[in-house]
Amino acid sequence: MRELVERALDAHGVTGRAPARRERSVTVNLRESPLAWLGARGLLTARQLEAGERLRADYERAALGPRVTMRWGDARVDGGGTGLDPSTAQIAAKRRFDAGVAAAGPGLADVLWRVVCAGEGLPAAEKALGWPARAGRVVLMLALDRVASHYGLP
Repeated sequence: MRELVERALDAHGVTGRAPARRERSVTVNLRESPLAWLGARGLLTARQLEAGERLRADYERAALGPRVTMRWGDARVDGGGTGLDPSTAQIAAKRRFDAGVAAAGPGLADVLWRVVCAGEGLPAAEKALGWPARAGRVVLMLALDRVASHYGLP
């Protein structure tokens, strides 16, 4: 699903406000993850993108994010099922996620979690971590390379 909006563009990148008249602007898809955005523009390799998507999938399967409502999807009336039960699958995903973040190492895991799992844009993550502008992409790429090696991606 696409949710396109116009955002102002300044010297530091895309701002959160609508563009004023005669100001440069860019169309932003609010439903696109920051990781997918970087990958679509060729700023990440396919290996790094795959590593980030796997880590995010484990994060979501482990249900580590905040919940807003009750979970209705896993309830079965007949009591049957295949594979792992939801709690075992959740624990396994949590272990995979923890191992992936540990593989990134200290100092790299912060930006990795913020961009890949929390969905923060790089400028917001850099600001929150007190880093200079444009330093986050290099650190994120290093973290994704380590995670890709951990997952055994070619």
